[in-house]
Amino acid sequence: MLTPYLEKTATDVCRSVCEAYGLHQAYFAEIIGPRRHYLVGCGEPTTEQPSQLALSERIAFFWCGELPPGQRDALRERLQGLAERLEDELGAPHAPSGVTAERPLRKEARNVMPDPLTPYGNRPMVTPIVNAVNYEYASFEVLRQITDGEIDGYTYHRDDNPTVREVEHNIAALEGAEDCIVCTTGMAACTMVYLTYLHAGDHLLLFHDTYGAHYKVSLILERMGIDITWMDADGAARIDEALRPNTRLIFLETPSNPLCKIIDLRQVREAADKVGAMVVADNTFATPYHQNPLEFGADLVVHSATKALGGHNDIMAGAIACSKAHYNELWFTRQAIGTTLDAYSAFLLNRGLKTFEVRAAAMAHNAQRVAEFLAGHPKVSRLSYPGLPSHPGHEVAQMQMSRGFGGMVSFDVGGNQDDAKEFINSLKLICHAVSLGATETLICIPYLTTMLYLPPERRTTFGVRENTVRLSLGIEPAEHILDDLKQALDAV
Repeated sequence: MLTPYLEKTATDVCRSVCEAYGLHQAYFAEIIGPRRHYLVGCGEPTTEQPSQLALSERIAFFWCGELPPGQRDALRERLQGLAERLEDELGAPHAPSGVTAERPLRKEARNVMPDPLTPYGNRPMVTPIVNAVNYEYASFEVLRQITDGEIDGYTYHRDDNPTVREVEHNIAALEGAEDCIVCTTGMAACTMVYLTYLHAGDHLLLFHDTYGAHYKVSLILERMGIDITWMDADGAARIDEALRPNTRLIFLETPSNPLCKIIDLRQVREAADKVGAMVVADNTFATPYHQNPLEFGADLVVHSATKALGGHNDIMAGAIACSKAHYNELWFTRQAIGTTLDAYSAFLLNRGLKTFEVRAAAMAHNAQRVAEFLAGHPKVSRLSYPGLPSHPGHEVAQMQMSRGFGGMVSFDVGGNQDDAKEFINSLKLICHAVSLGATETLICIPYLTTMLYLPPERRTTFGVRENTVRLSLGIEPAEHILDDLKQALDAV
């Protein structure tokens, strides 16, 4: 523990900063790493990554929110003397027992912030479930700071929640985004995008090769005066022909649902720039383990977090990874229509993220093995998996995907729907169920399930057939999955 004198020194630093820059509150925290670091911070402790100014090897000043322009250099100059004084008082670097330069700590502290529930740094290993609907204000000034956006505080669950905010930060990190906004379902996320960025008279370009529920939403959007063009992903190279001066937004999936078609994200970005349109990519099939669409020009990345991010068939959630500016716009919509995720679902989603990369790697490995097996099977009349060189989008997939090609495979069984039904009925390990990205391997006939949202005549307009099956690989041993597929295909 710090001596009272050193605590007083730290308090003096905080007080000096507050007086110099009109900041309301300051606090002092210590982090134990390979050596002890002393951090002096202003503003309320939050879960946001703070802006930081290193003053010496062991001392840093950090703040939450924005400092007025031009104050950074002045702040450094004013604090440097105080930092030197504090360094003198600290003496030699301290190492916890058993830690030497030759034997460092197991893990250095990373992005450790004071937690309002455990302010002394002994943070829980599991994100707490904060079920509070409302929060007591420490003062009217704190209320003002929260409502003005100066600090990342909480007032009412529909606005924000600490458990939800934690999982948002973690998904943002996976996608390489500045921020992320989480909501109740994947389709809620898509609808929030439409409501936020589309207005009467705008043109929306949608690909047929997206989740079927988009068709229902499109009917609502058309009633609101939005013009919609549907396009086959096979023709994405001719996207210029479908764009208009009033095209506001392009929404796509790659790989697509359910046929695993590949769209060149860079090509779409170049086309969108010609008319000033936004590009929104649904990354549910690929997952951020294999693909980060923001790197290839997407403005927003949408997820049905119900799927691989959650991974256990026990939650429903949606996510939109984006810039901070887009976060603020989408937050307004979420707060207005009330699609904030509940704290318990956010906790389960965050738990799923802990094993996400391990699961995603296993699913991609299994998918590649299965695709290679199906490629030579006489009962399989058509097969689509971007990891196969025979896939028409394989070269593009190699360019914009990494560490594999995802856990989704689609293929046609036999010559009609009865053949596909007989095949599925013969499966013993693989589960006949909708959804995807779970630990269990799942299979369904899209024509009878995920595409029920579409009129029958629309279900086959972009390549889906009545005997097409969609296979979502789980994490079971590949040999067990292959054995089950083999015996079920033999029964057809």
